[in-house]
Amino acid sequence: MIIRDQSALLAPIERDLRLDLFRGIGLWMIFLDHIPHDVVAWLTLRNYGFSDAAEFFVFISGYLVGWIYGPIIAGGWFLAALKRLWRRAAEMYVAHIMLFLLFTAQIARTARRFDNPMYEHEFNVFNFLSHPDELIGQAILLKYKPVNLDVLPLYITLVVASPFMVWCLVRRPNLTLAASVVLYVLSRWFDWNIASYPPGTKWYFNPFCWQLMFVFAAWCGIGQIDKIAKWAWSRTTMALAAAWLVFALLIVMTWHIHALEALIPKWMIKLIYPIDKTDLDMLRFTHFLALAIWVTHFISRKWRRLHAIWLRPVILCGQHSLPIFCLGVFLSFSAHWILTQYTKGVWEQLAVSIAGIVIMVGAAWLLGRAERVPNLFVKVTEVEEPEMAAESSASAATATVAPASR
Repeated sequence: MIIRDQSALLAPIERDLRLDLFRGIGLWMIFLDHIPHDVVAWLTLRNYGFSDAAEFFVFISGYLVGWIYGPIIAGGWFLAALKRLWRRAAEMYVAHIMLFLLFTAQIARTARRFDNPMYEHEFNVFNFLSHPDELIGQAILLKYKPVNLDVLPLYITLVVASPFMVWCLVRRPNLTLAASVVLYVLSRWFDWNIASYPPGTKWYFNPFCWQLMFVFAAWCGIGQIDKIAKWAWSRTTMALAAAWLVFALLIVMTWHIHALEALIPKWMIKLIYPIDKTDLDMLRFTHFLALAIWVTHFISRKWRRLHAIWLRPVILCGQHSLPIFCLGVFLSFSAHWILTQYTKGVWEQLAVSIAGIVIMVGAAWLLGRAERVPNLFVKVTEVEEPEMAAESSASAATATVAPASR
């Protein structure tokens, strides 16, 4: 017999603005990284370490799932959590399909208007424009994805599986995390991935590998990280994390300054390369963890500056991550189109980058204002049977007449 705890559904959850802040930063980084050869993109994380905004989003999503739905599932409300999470996955799926159609139309229109087929090949929509009947079906199955649309299918897959992940984490957290590690190792060893389109290709983000980041984040979200806090934030661990961040910075600098590449021993180059994003290379995973250790050390949940007005724009974007992500995809292509068709000067790159971020902030502000507008609804009740309705009317009439007859 399942014992359900009503308080699990009613318990208030305090919003952690740090998650919104870093999710907003991740959205800005994705927008800038999607603009080829943009000077402002030098501000993003991928230029200074192994990990980038993708790790931000997967970790934050997994942490939120464990933090919010862990107590609900522990209280016996698995089906309620499954219903809500699958509804969220359905929303992301619809958003992905709509984004795919609109994004493809945007590229096709630009390519034809300016008679420049480069856009069709650069963003992997040439095959779709040639065979739309076949590729629409492939897109619905999440097999065919234009460039920059690879990440949403990963989120959809992880969110669909998340109720079962959290159910296992609530009951056997360490065993579930160990099983996630085993799946990660096996998927890399046997090259497990989901088939994509065209035939012979696979998903850019391998869900069998990226689930490790998601499960580990959910493991932290249900409170397991608190049990090892004294080791996770010990001086030794933080020193190792700092050393790893410095090492990653030096390696990444060799990608930009080729003269430094000669300083890296050949045995080390063979050991660390390739740093695979598709299968979530351990260098990327550990780099993100090292960064997270130091960031959480300096920025606590009660950090006063989280309520500062100058951080409000990025937090607003993080609070509306799905629509802002979709908007950012359109804006990044628009910025790329402007710089390609007209000029690629530094000032123009600064202008389109700042304009895109301002538009994203404005859209997030409008979405925030819209949430404050009350929702209007009509309560619909079942129609009563005629006999019961007559009895109810008679009772109501008696109740109305009785006081007057006194």
